[in-house]
Amino acid sequence: MSGHSKWASIKHSKGKADKQRSKIFSKLSKEISVAAKLGDKDPDMNPRLRSAIQAAKSANMPKDNIERAIAKSSTNTETNYENLRYEGFGPDKIAVIVEALTDNKNRTASNIRSIFVKSGGNLGTQGSASHNFNQMGIIKINKKEISDEQIFELAIVSGADECISHNNYHEIQCAMSEIYTVKKNLEKIILNFISTEIEWVPLNNVDVPKDRVETAINFLETLEDDDDIQNVYSNINFGDN
Repeated sequence: MSGHSKWASIKHSKGKADKQRSKIFSKLSKEISVAAKLGDKDPDMNPRLRSAIQAAKSANMPKDNIERAIAKSSTNTETNYENLRYEGFGPDKIAVIVEALTDNKNRTASNIRSIFVKSGGNLGTQGSASHNFNQMGIIKINKKEISDEQIFELAIVSGADECISHNNYHEIQCAMSEIYTVKKNLEKIILNFISTEIEWVPLNNVDVPKDRVETAINFLETLEDDDDIQNVYSNINFGDN
């Protein structure tokens, strides 16, 4: 299993039931507020907001929290968030891309650099790690929504490049420029989605010794624990460890 898929599975299985719930809700609320502030407050007219709300619902975020996050986009006019990308190499030279949504880029850069250094890695410049990845549209659907056979046929008709069925969810891959076209076609049959994102998928995965996998996971989780960080991608090959 690729590092991209395995790390997604680890987050998918762990993220909703542990002590991180409040952090997850906080990050989802921030994305909803920013999406609503930058575009239409009607999710039907704002693909980014619609995707953010679907992700929030998938994480069992209460409806009231979602509505407050949308309302906050109108009241919190003084705070401006920036979408920033950081790249570097973590333990065992795994390539890492970090996407942040922050109102203080100096604080965010300092925190991220510190996490990399403590792991034995180093934070690089933009482009230092991203050449190891391909940016793609990734749409995730709970397996309860549709069977493996049905989703494969639907994905082809909808214009997707790839359809992979994992243990708990289906993953639709497509060109990032086509993600909302594909999503719109899928919505004719499917009502509920886990997420719709532009993700960094590794071109080749890096093997990490079995006794070092836990160190790598701790490093990635420490990054994700930071309040300013929205997404973390790496090219680690978890294998069957």
